[in-house]
Amino acid sequence: MLVISRETNSFHDDVFRNFYKYIRCGDCLVLNNTRVVPARLYGHRHTREGAKIEVFLLRPLNDEETVWNALVRPAKRVRSGDGIIFSEELRAEVLLEGESGERTLRFVAGQPVRELLEKSGTVPLPPYIHRTPNAADRDRYQTVFAEKRGSIAAPTAGLHFTTEVLDSCRAAGAEVAQITLHIGLGTFAPVRNENLSDVRLHEERFEISETSALTMQRAKRLVCVGTTTFRTLETAMLAGGLSPLCGETNLFIYPGFRFLAAGAMLTNFHLPKSSLLMLVCAFAGTELALAAYRHAVEEKYRFYSYGDCMLIE
Repeated sequence: MLVISRETNSFHDDVFRNFYKYIRCGDCLVLNNTRVVPARLYGHRHTREGAKIEVFLLRPLNDEETVWNALVRPAKRVRSGDGIIFSEELRAEVLLEGESGERTLRFVAGQPVRELLEKSGTVPLPPYIHRTPNAADRDRYQTVFAEKRGSIAAPTAGLHFTTEVLDSCRAAGAEVAQITLHIGLGTFAPVRNENLSDVRLHEERFEISETSALTMQRAKRLVCVGTTTFRTLETAMLAGGLSPLCGETNLFIYPGFRFLAAGAMLTNFHLPKSSLLMLVCAFAGTELALAAYRHAVEEKYRFYSYGDCMLIE
């Protein structure tokens, strides 16, 4: 774990098992309790003998989860009105075509679609993990506090935690609150526009419960676990404060952003030209953040979802 101090404009190396030592009495540790769904499906166009089609579910568009926004590949083979067959029990119709391989799909089945998607789908492991997902990944690619299904990826900063680490944070004087942000393309899409004020991220669903809002309101400092938690709290503050709230956010945080909620953040190491790295630069300061990243590369810190972490306080 690399620890960045904004107050002293410095950083130093540590290990995550010492995370609790950076907790202050009166802190509130804020977790994202989203749960990853088996979002990757494989089917065939029109018939079981048709062209192979890969579907990556992004977000449901109705409560029954029969209509989804999804990415399909190869996109050029999938047009409006086409059918995709996944099994004898499950098929989908393409309702709309979007940009960059996005499609709106309506699933048709003789039993609840959610159950069939859980049965037919596979865990969407990050692309740099070059193996087929197995049954164990359904639990391993989740945080220990994962509860509400809806993400296409795990909130990776949360993967570092065990129940013992959470208990040590409570013993150090912190309360724990949980929010939900279902991770979609808004978290991972690269920033391609040089004019940052023109960047528009994909919408992602979030929810803050009354219990969590009250817990956060009485905290002296909010410690966000992950960029998704960070964005959710800043979205809430821009909407009027840390109160019970549900909705969608496409908040893009980059240098110059005025922070209203977060006092500290735990996060993993992110790729260049990503909105996540820009958020880190906004919070830590660009020069300090990039110096810390250069140090992380020199010291062979691991990047990506299963990599090492950084605490910015």
